[in-house]
Amino acid sequence: MTTPGIAYTRAPHQPGALSERDAYFFDLNGFIVVRGALAADEVAACNRVMDGLQRLKVGEWDGCVHGHSYGARDGVNLQQIYEAGEPFERLIDHPSWYEKARAFVGGEGTFDYDQGPMYVDECFANFRGPGEAIPMHSGGYEVSKRCQYQFRDRRFHCSQVNVLMAFGDVGPGDGATMLVPGSHKSNLPHPDNATRGWNTGLSMEGVEAAVEIHLRAGDALIFVDAIMHGSAARQNPGQRRTAVYRYGPSWGGSRHGYRPSAELLARLNPLRRQLLQPLAPKLPPVAALV
Repeated sequence: MTTPGIAYTRAPHQPGALSERDAYFFDLNGFIVVRGALAADEVAACNRVMDGLQRLKVGEWDGCVHGHSYGARDGVNLQQIYEAGEPFERLIDHPSWYEKARAFVGGEGTFDYDQGPMYVDECFANFRGPGEAIPMHSGGYEVSKRCQYQFRDRRFHCSQVNVLMAFGDVGPGDGATMLVPGSHKSNLPHPDNATRGWNTGLSMEGVEAAVEIHLRAGDALIFVDAIMHGSAARQNPGQRRTAVYRYGPSWGGSRHGYRPSAELLARLNPLRRQLLQPLAPKLPPVAALV
């Protein structure tokens, strides 16, 4: 028996569509893992692009890709990675997770949806080496417009849904993403937040009830940003390579002020263009010529 208001698939040959199992465990835990979301050639193509951006430092630009950090010892983020070429463009609406993300963001059949299905409000790849991590942050008790979780009227209504994909294996010692299952619904701060939170901790290791999410190259982790999350510190040699595409309501805006380039928008298919720019600017004729 399905829940009215959510469109499920029962066809095993449609791995990207939302299943009842996906919906149940996303609601229960705040995340699901999609194994083998990317094929080996897709992973290799993304790694080749990242090889070419390896030298980029925080604050530097390579075309429209920007070196960035959140201020922790979290490595280097390659913001606007969809500007780096076709391998990352195809991830904007990748069939392994697009329909799942669309269902979790929700809004279909409401005013929110009139402007388009979703908006990719942040998009970055990440290099993280030994000793680097990101501290615990978020949690359901910290309600904000951008990072909230709701299930109402038989539909998901998530303000930000993250798809994190691995471009190499992420196992013990590799600096895996860590989550506290169910914390997207918490009404109180985590007891360890005062000593292990953003301004006090390096990583989430040792946080009570936190679990490491180990991924193989090509796997994708889909989680609501309202869940308490962070990572373990990388202990092994080499790099942890991932990318995160954040999906939210079509009326959202970039918190960092990034905008897709005109060149990128011109070459994207209509759906991808709409996901990056749900509403094209409306300008008077004089302004449009400037």
